Amino acid sequence: MDWRITVSEWVKLCSVAEAPEEGKVQETGIGDVQICLARVNGALAALDNLCPHRQGPLGQGWVEGEAVICPWHSWAFSVKTGVAEYPVHERIRVKVFPLKVEGGDVLVQIDAARVA
Repeated sequence: MDWRITVSEWVKLCSVAEAPEEGKVQETGIGDVQICLARVNGALAALDNLCPHRQGPLGQGWVEGEAVICPWHSWAFSVKTGVAEYPVHERIRVKVFPLKVEGGDVLVQIDAARVA
């Protein structure tokens, strides 16, 4: 059994003013963690930036409905769950990071070891 404890922390990703406009995505990151930041229906979402298909940069893609579309092969991922909507497959997903806005900052919760 693996008894390691993962320590997470809230880290500033960007300011609210630097976040993407409604219906847009952008690439950003902290340390070795690359993040696709999207604004969908007025809310920000943070997903792993790499598409599991061919490692395409989701933050260079676009938004359709409530999904981020990979610019390389049009795979779509829900901004809420990270589950692939195209091709439809519940086991194919990208990580969705917890996100919150405090003051004028966008904060994301990530594994503290990956930030260093």
